[in-house]
Amino acid sequence: MLHRQYVDLVESYVFRAKESIGILKVMDIGQAAHIMLIEHYISHAERQIDQIRRRVLDGETIPHNEKVFSIFEEHTEWISKGKAGVLQELGLSVCVLEDQYGFILHHHAMEHQNDVEIAVLMVSEAKRKFAALSGCSFDKGFYSPENKKELQVFLNGVVLPKKGKLSQKDKQIEHSEEFVASRHKHAAVESAINALENHALDRCPDHGILGFKRYVALAVLARNIQILGAKIRQKELKRQKRRKRAEKDRYSLAA
Repeated sequence: MLHRQYVDLVESYVFRAKESIGILKVMDIGQAAHIMLIEHYISHAERQIDQIRRRVLDGETIPHNEKVFSIFEEHTEWISKGKAGVLQELGLSVCVLEDQYGFILHHHAMEHQNDVEIAVLMVSEAKRKFAALSGCSFDKGFYSPENKKELQVFLNGVVLPKKGKLSQKDKQIEHSEEFVASRHKHAAVESAINALENHALDRCPDHGILGFKRYVALAVLARNIQILGAKIRQKELKRQKRRKRAEKDRYSLAA
């Protein structure tokens, strides 16, 4: 069987690599960092050999938490998008909290986390930096009864759509004018996500989880500067229009 032949071949390479490392350690030629790196990749190879044997040769299903999707960027995760055309992606999800003016107040790299686990964290961290934060709108993925209860401690207005079938009381809440208006405003966060992706955050060129987090933070900073510049520009354009109207009015009076 080809898989068995492949595994046997790779095992022979791993064995030779270990022999070479043993010789280098005896020689003590000052290559400790390089040796550690090679040993790190050997451990990856041994894990892959084990999983190939279990999955292909023994027919075992490998638990998701044992899978590694990149040996170079080990923080990479399998992301189920659930969207038409893009069902899955490889990467790391980032949650952003945006205010009504388009500024990103807080962001969080979601390492082995899902939406429901970080709802309270996002608000508590943003509230710590921006005490005036009084309300927040979420997607359904953030909902849990516990989250709703805890969020109401931090916020006066919690717009958190419930998953599944709605009770009569829930329908009244989610069909209320205030709730619907907040949900419409919530859609604006999609523009912030698209802007971050269009400004190179769809692919991170830095290495390691620290490099990823640094790159994300810089992208968020750049987005906020862009929003600030756009608002300053809009203010300047309005000022110029007012000045032109005033000059026009003066000419009319003079005539």
